[in-house]
Amino acid sequence: MADLAKIVEELSTLSVLEAADLVKMLEEKWGVSAAAPVAAVAAGPAAAAAEEEVEEKTEFDVVIKATGPKKIEVIKVIRQLTSLGLVDAKNMAETADAKVLEAVGKDVANDAAAKLKEAGAEVAVQ
Repeated sequence: MADLAKIVEELSTLSVLEAADLVKMLEEKWGVSAAAPVAAVAAGPAAAAAEEEVEEKTEFDVVIKATGPKKIEVIKVIRQLTSLGLVDAKNMAETADAKVLEAVGKDVANDAAAKLKEAGAEVAVQ
């Protein structure tokens, strides 16, 4: 078995050009490329950043937690937001954690939540 410490010591004495030549010689002899692992490491942070961007939420649900004292006003707002009929809007208003809007943009979700809160409902944007 080779003395690895001795090999490291000898390699440390090489100039940059000599080290580059050594890398080329080893790549040819072993049929590998030293650039592949470096490229994978370089792509690592970029891939992680891309995953973070994907995790940023772009679609929101507007959920009624409670109708509140002004049930009729809440039903009217639900009908405006969803184009549901009176019976369906009433059922939605009476159902805990009912999703009024699903997979909508942030602005639309916040606007709908504001209208429902103004009508007296407890609302969550998820």
